[in-house]
Amino acid sequence: MARYIFITGGVVSSLGKGLMAASLAALLQARGFKVRIRKFDPYLNVDPGTMSPYQHGEVYVTDDGAETDLDLGHYERFTGVSARQADNITSGRIYRDIIAKERRGDYLGATVQVVPHVTDEIKRFALADTEDLDFVLCEIGGTVGDIEGLPFIEAVRQLRNELGRESFCSVHVTLVPYVSAAGELKTKPTQHSVRELTSLGVQPDVLLCRCEHPLPENERAKIALFCNVRKEAVIPALDASSIYAVPLQYHTEGLDDAVLHHFGLTAPKPDLSGWEDIVDRYQHPEGEVTIGVVGKYVGLPDAYKSLNEALVHGGMANRVKVNIKWIDAELFEAGDDEIVTKLEPMHGILVPGGFGVRGTEGKIASVRFARERKVPFLGICLGMQMACIEGARNTAGIAGAGSTEFGETSEPVVGIITEWMSPEGLQKRGADTDLGGTMRLGAYEAKLSANSHVSAIYGGATSISERHRHRYEVNGAYRERLEAGGLVFSGMSPDGLLPEIVERPDHPWFIGVQFHPELKSRPFEPHPLFSGFIAAALQQARLV
Repeated sequence: MARYIFITGGVVSSLGKGLMAASLAALLQARGFKVRIRKFDPYLNVDPGTMSPYQHGEVYVTDDGAETDLDLGHYERFTGVSARQADNITSGRIYRDIIAKERRGDYLGATVQVVPHVTDEIKRFALADTEDLDFVLCEIGGTVGDIEGLPFIEAVRQLRNELGRESFCSVHVTLVPYVSAAGELKTKPTQHSVRELTSLGVQPDVLLCRCEHPLPENERAKIALFCNVRKEAVIPALDASSIYAVPLQYHTEGLDDAVLHHFGLTAPKPDLSGWEDIVDRYQHPEGEVTIGVVGKYVGLPDAYKSLNEALVHGGMANRVKVNIKWIDAELFEAGDDEIVTKLEPMHGILVPGGFGVRGTEGKIASVRFARERKVPFLGICLGMQMACIEGARNTAGIAGAGSTEFGETSEPVVGIITEWMSPEGLQKRGADTDLGGTMRLGAYEAKLSANSHVSAIYGGATSISERHRHRYEVNGAYRERLEAGGLVFSGMSPDGLLPEIVERPDHPWFIGVQFHPELKSRPFEPHPLFSGFIAAALQQARLV
């Protein structure tokens, strides 16, 4: 029988509910329980696929092709449990489905209302497909009191009554700010937040108190008294040196013990040696490298959240510190002097994905620098496409090479995908198709050339599965000319039509991939492309 833990947040946003959910799930998993985490997003977008990275951060893609919240990346990295489309729901998707049912007449003429129709859909999502699980953790986006989040809190209230105490736990993440003028922590914001949640019918069972200074015992007791929870269930949560230290910190403070006590469960102490090893590798590196990430959303690190973590994982695999320098691609459109100044100190250059023409010429210039200076290079999605355009222009003699994404071009080395095979059959798209949910999304197989560099990186594999998120594709008609210029197509779709990986055999480490390897990297299983890239960067650092 599954037990449900609903995680809410109060006072302010960005308190780390996603990391808290992932950490608690990892602790329960380490005690032998089977877990799954779900995310409820109150916004009206159907999914975050069409949202600006500056609005939402990274769009995380699952194996089954769902465009989801970046918190699902934390869930996967901390638990190793692959997320599914059924693990992220938005108000937009709920209302869309309800309106479709109403138009079909499924409600038999009834008045469609928030209660019970919207709340029933939320509850159905929370309870679906959980038969083989011990714990289901459900994170509610936003903060308590947000108007768009009220239906979700109401659904949680109803589930509290329907499931009963033995199967329901409410964990509330709140802020205990430090007022420097007074020289003390203030518990009143937490009290008000809990009061707001309680007024909506949900009494927290566990409080996770985010604070910058240690929470004194008398303040902990005060919070317990005024918020009607056990003192042992008031868990201090101070800032950690790394997100991977959070599970260890929360266990030390008693978070998993408090949750198990609420459910009346006993379990063996968790084996956290793996987490201790990861933190040790992070905190005690034996060297360091500097990686230049040339992108267009560098003003918001969350836009490249999984990429950042995958580079950290590559550093852990090589036991080195990875210094990431976020570089705006548009800077390189001013001239060569800026390129040399910014990129010469780098031990590796990474060009990530993105959409639109802004900054693309700067990315192409970065690829050229990496190729000519023999600096380790990794191009991801748009980064691979820019590597192909750079190769076409500068080594294959195709001066007008471009992408139809950026306008009309006489040499469309990159163009929109019009059709491809998926597990569901032939997929077709046109230039005027809706933007949302119409890309090549999710896990697809790629066939690797024997004796290629990338095959060696994958341990000699000839077939791999990686996650995609793109609308444009390298044009296979240019393969012969690009390969004549030294850019080898070492990975293709199973039907041999869609280029998946390119590499340069005459370069120490030069690889471009159409997929997003960062989405499958884990601290316990660093992705081989990132492990190899950081190893090559470390070798580069030793040469300079």
